[in-house]
Amino acid sequence: MRTVLMVAEKPSLAQSIAKILSKGSCSSRKGLNGACSVHDYTGTFQGQPARFKMTSVCGHVLSLDFIGKYNNWDKVDPAELFSQAPTEKKEANPKLNMVKFLQVEARGCDYVVLWLDCDKEGENICFEVLDAIEPVMNKPYGREQTVYRAKFSSITDTDIWKAMTQLGEPNRNEALAVDARQELDLRIGCAFTRFQTKYFQGKYGNLDSSLISFGPCQTPTLGFCVERHDKIQSFKPETYWVIQAKVFKGKDSPLTLDWDRVRVFDREVGQMFVNLAKTSRDARVESVSKKEKAKQRPQALNTVEMLRVASSSLGMGPQHTMQIAERLYTQGYISYPRTETTHYPENFDLKEVLRQQTNNPMWAEEVKALLAAGLNRPRKGSDAGDHPPITPMRAASEAELGSDGWRLYEYITRHFIATVSEDCKYLQTTIEFTIATEAFSCSGKTLISPGYTAVMPWQGIPLEEALPVCERGDVFTVDEIKLVEKQTCPPDYLTEAELITLMEKHGIGTDASIPVHINNVCQRNYVTVENGRKLKPTNLGIVLVHGYYKTDAELVLPTIRSAVEKQLTLIALGKANYQQVLQHTLDIFKRKFHYFVDSVGSMDELMEVSFSPLADSGKPLSRCGKCHRFMKYIQAKPSRLHCSHCDETYSVPQNGVIKLYKELRCPLDDFELVLWTSGSRGKSYPLCPYCSSNPPFRDMKKGVGCNECTHPSCQHSLVSLGIGQCVECEGGVLVLDPTSAPKWRMGCNSCNVLVHFFEHAHRVQVASESCDACDASLVAVDFNKTRSPLPAGETQHTGCVFCDPVFQDLVELKHATMRHPMLRGGARRGGRGRGRGRRGNPKKPKDKMAALAAYFV
Repeated sequence: MRTVLMVAEKPSLAQSIAKILSKGSCSSRKGLNGACSVHDYTGTFQGQPARFKMTSVCGHVLSLDFIGKYNNWDKVDPAELFSQAPTEKKEANPKLNMVKFLQVEARGCDYVVLWLDCDKEGENICFEVLDAIEPVMNKPYGREQTVYRAKFSSITDTDIWKAMTQLGEPNRNEALAVDARQELDLRIGCAFTRFQTKYFQGKYGNLDSSLISFGPCQTPTLGFCVERHDKIQSFKPETYWVIQAKVFKGKDSPLTLDWDRVRVFDREVGQMFVNLAKTSRDARVESVSKKEKAKQRPQALNTVEMLRVASSSLGMGPQHTMQIAERLYTQGYISYPRTETTHYPENFDLKEVLRQQTNNPMWAEEVKALLAAGLNRPRKGSDAGDHPPITPMRAASEAELGSDGWRLYEYITRHFIATVSEDCKYLQTTIEFTIATEAFSCSGKTLISPGYTAVMPWQGIPLEEALPVCERGDVFTVDEIKLVEKQTCPPDYLTEAELITLMEKHGIGTDASIPVHINNVCQRNYVTVENGRKLKPTNLGIVLVHGYYKTDAELVLPTIRSAVEKQLTLIALGKANYQQVLQHTLDIFKRKFHYFVDSVGSMDELMEVSFSPLADSGKPLSRCGKCHRFMKYIQAKPSRLHCSHCDETYSVPQNGVIKLYKELRCPLDDFELVLWTSGSRGKSYPLCPYCSSNPPFRDMKKGVGCNECTHPSCQHSLVSLGIGQCVECEGGVLVLDPTSAPKWRMGCNSCNVLVHFFEHAHRVQVASESCDACDASLVAVDFNKTRSPLPAGETQHTGCVFCDPVFQDLVELKHATMRHPMLRGGARRGGRGRGRGRRGNPKKPKDKMAALAAYFV
């Protein structure tokens, strides 16, 4: 019996597909990485009995990055990143061990069916999966096809079975288009980002952004926001005048008329027209016209329109909207949410989709009426050749989906029902008047048939007061004529919906990446989201865009990125060469980069006006080891220490607070130590600003504290305070926190594990001896007589915190509370504790987990 491996993009998707194809008879087990399950069942494949294994990845298996040495910002010239720096594909999430997991499941398999999302990113992931599994699969017989691609748009029985019977092959060209975009964004983005981040953070202290990033799509996105800001700032209001006339007939309410000249910008001219109109007290009806009009039903829903409406009407950001839409899709409630198409395929079963909504009380009446009278033919839209429009695939309730999930699902469903409904029809009545020599008019709308607005009431015709019945020649009495002064108004800040429209119009990003680019400019502190989801640029965002305009406007204008996107589309269609497009684009941006570096002074002039130099920022904190003057602590992101006398800046760990540490000095460089802490319930450790920025030992990494320093004799180092291997992570070491008294604790120097022990002890020290059982350093504890928890009233004891029964009840494992969920970038993965140099790597304490598990909270 042949074995078929099937791979989906997400675990939930794999479960749903396996359930459909196995008709609910599959057995499930956890994969070796713990994140993905494997669903086994038997069936037939290509007419032969087969054993199926359905599993998944978790998005991209691999990510593109530079090889190790080119990730050092200090030693690599950013210009080298355009061509000289080699790249490599690394595991996107090493903790998942995805490559190993796929190889274990693929070993001995004869065929693979790829159920990745059916877009360009999905095609790219197909080849990432194939690169991992093809070496371990069974060799094919002759020219036998062993790799298949399933194409589907929704998680329904019909669509999944149809995909299984019409298997194709993965599209190499579409995967190459994604590879090209990844490499362009990596090389261009990293080169510009590294240069401008180091240049400007080295000069200014209050930029309040940890990264001054540049992106070929991100920067034009910011450009749109700043362009609108500039229009608002440069707007000069103009005064204009309009004539307001009110007339009435008999006992009817007064009717307000609109002046046919609309407005004038000269008050005297306006007053002249008012004086002319005031020569008559009668308003004569010149004509009454009635015209039946229609408000068109919407076209089928695509991604960009869904994002626009979610932002403007539902108050949901694009990134959040896509996350919810993907969840609804994987759960089978809607079709694939990434599509540019607004035209239903000819074979699309509209009636079947509509029938599923007959029991929802919110729109059941309209749905039943449509099914009884017959569906209206949807408006012709555009077919982008990707996926069908976004539609509901099964009925749902708010209880099933949750608040935001239900609101998005409700909109998608109402939109779908509207596309097969009638147009909204109304009667527009216009009455034209003359008062002396001036012409006026008024109009009103009367609803004839609500059509699609019955399910989309927010687009309905508003109720208006009925116009009086009249005919040509009738005379109304003038109640009031006056000149009203008004002013032109500036445009408002761009809304997310308007920005999405501009990005689509200019070809910046794709339907899938637009939310990511908008989210990036917000996270970088270039733009803030105000009430009404309006995007207001920050000072930093404004200065950056103005600086790009002064140096090279094409860096921020959408034209060059739009041209690149067209080339990437040609790669996907097989009409352009991958290497040629890549090389040509990189050559253009490399020249632009060199020009930008040479001209950065133009941007710097703008920065000087808006931001404070490092020397004027921050507050004095600790002494420099070179000049022995006080260095200033700059709290604005990225927080750092700056010595204005030496003109040197030293990085410190982020997302915490820096304090002076007892005025103690580093034995290597004479810099005063500082204490980093993430709060009273978090980790804290001392660090030397100079050593942290310039690691003195080969096995130290940049950005680490004294708890990872391997100095052999310093009282603050890992060698002096390290106790034993971490109870949770592989390479971490538990290090005594000497500042934690009287609530003593040791913390892992790699993850956020904290071990609380010996509360109220007078003194806790790491002894020079080690435990015979687990190789951890022994700890000497000294209690006050009145508060000693030791047996027989003893006040001193030396033992192993993991193995000594005397200490067993005095140890409690916790997790540090971090200001942001994170692992510090500088954490060492193979640190050595005290005494480990003598004995090599320690044994993992046999009963360590057991001893601490009972105290885990």
